[in-house]
Amino acid sequence: MTQPIALYEKTSRVVTITLNRPDSRNAIATQADCDSLAAALRAANADPGVSVVILTGAGGAFSAGGDLKAMKARTGIGPSLSPAETRANYKRGVHSVVLALAELEIASIAAMNGHAIGLGLDIACLCDMRVCAEEAKLASSFIKMGIIPGDGGAWILPRIVGYAKAAELILTGDTITAAEALAIGLVGKVVPAGAVMDEARALAARIAANPPRAARLAKRLLREGQHARFSDILELSAAFQALAHETADHREAVDAFLEKRAPVFTGD
Repeated sequence: MTQPIALYEKTSRVVTITLNRPDSRNAIATQADCDSLAAALRAANADPGVSVVILTGAGGAFSAGGDLKAMKARTGIGPSLSPAETRANYKRGVHSVVLALAELEIASIAAMNGHAIGLGLDIACLCDMRVCAEEAKLASSFIKMGIIPGDGGAWILPRIVGYAKAAELILTGDTITAAEALAIGLVGKVVPAGAVMDEARALAARIAANPPRAARLAKRLLREGQHARFSDILELSAAFQALAHETADHREAVDAFLEKRAPVFTGD
């Protein structure tokens, strides 16, 4: 039996999910792959002992996206026997993954250890932060195959790099380097390949050191702010702040500051 694509490892308050198909550059080929990755993301989100998810790939690639062989054979996550069945296929599989990422209440970091192509790039872009190997190549390459970003990429990319640059990436399908991705804000940091996980873990540790409930509320505000009116965000901010003020971790943070000591957060 084929092992699930998503390997799940929890260390302290950080979960690392590794796409484990190195022979295919971590291509997402089947509905079972989508189920595995979505389930891993939901499990991390549901665990109150988790503050951060790191998503990475095994071997030398982050993810090559969809599997072209399965696409040609109409046996994978893409085309099926009819347009109606293909639509249902996307909603059941690919969309379950991107929605699981978009709905995370905890912080997420894409540790892009290598190439991120098509669906692989959009999955990385749905993470809150991205650390990229300097050797990596990135592409929103759907149009090169005569298709479109069926995973929501037309919504995702403009919110990171702006409309004009997203249009350029999507409509040309051009491949860019990690340095180019850094220059346009597509990734936050570029490091040697061997340092990607160390950098991601260090970032995750700085996030996880903060009060967990406040971190989840702040993450939710960030996400809501992508599409809500400012007045709506102010209302939500007041409501969330009222909740945060009643937590034990808030009281501990204030006490520790006034007493000039390191705080000890419990998640309460």
